[in-house]
Amino acid sequence: MSKKIAIIGAGISGLSSAYLLCNDYSIKIFAKQFSPEITSNKAAAFWFPYHIRNDIRGIEWCKKCYARYEQLMQDENTGISMQQLKKVVRDNVEESEPIWVDFMPEGSCRMMDKEELDEGYSKGYDIQVPLIETQIFLPYLMTYLKNSGVEFITEEVTELSAFKDSFDAVINCTGLGARMLCHDETLIPVRGQVALLSPQKGLSIFLDNEKPLYIVPRKDAIIVGGTYEENIFTATTEPSTIERLLNNAFEVFPALKEQEVIGSWAGLRPYRPEVRVELESGTNIIHNYGHGGSGFSLAFGCADEVRKILQSLINP
Repeated sequence: MSKKIAIIGAGISGLSSAYLLCNDYSIKIFAKQFSPEITSNKAAAFWFPYHIRNDIRGIEWCKKCYARYEQLMQDENTGISMQQLKKVVRDNVEESEPIWVDFMPEGSCRMMDKEELDEGYSKGYDIQVPLIETQIFLPYLMTYLKNSGVEFITEEVTELSAFKDSFDAVINCTGLGARMLCHDETLIPVRGQVALLSPQKGLSIFLDNEKPLYIVPRKDAIIVGGTYEENIFTATTEPSTIERLLNNAFEVFPALKEQEVIGSWAGLRPYRPEVRVELESGTNIIHNYGHGGSGFSLAFGCADEVRKILQSLINP
């Protein structure tokens, strides 16, 4: 008889954990909300080690996740594709130490030649990264899991301990919800605001960390971001901020002025100084939260770590 596993949370961390476990265990996913009503749907979701560079465990997790996306993109129904990311450094801007390069899979990143750079930039990187179209991939994952026997249960969870006796293991993927569930005040919200322009084909992903500015072309919209606002608990946009983001984009890419502004989003990233992926001592609760803005870049790598912990717990 399959061991029974409860996964709490239905964002990318919960769904990726279920994906790696569903062939070996009986799984139920509990969440207050499911896609598209979740933070993961609002992510720009291109693979990049965003605010994870000081956690060296993230190197292996990110590379495993990259490899998983390479496998998944063989199915066009996943909404995952390999795209060019241009990461630039402007003139007279001192680049932060590029520790992120250590996270790059071999052959995925090269320094751009000077003649490839537009005026105003001193340095640039040409990177091949998976782009995960959340509006396609999350429903794909949920359908795959349902077809694999995973049950989805709408329930607001207020105590993890309520599940520990009726399940062989409980996997906590509640994101920002873990702040209250685990009384973990090191976990904080970081609001990200983005503007949405009408879609346009043929664009690369663009990233300027210092401005900051990122542009992510998806099938449903061009996402223009972004902000990094610590300890803001409201997932709302501010008109003045959205205007500033758009002006930043138009300054670099004037042609984007021709695109229609079709909306804006705000989401709360669950940031923690160190991602928590571990078995809680003396319990059967495995924590998997605190991924900040790298949820999609870490998801399947952290899920693989969860799988290893679970195997040790159930088969000591």
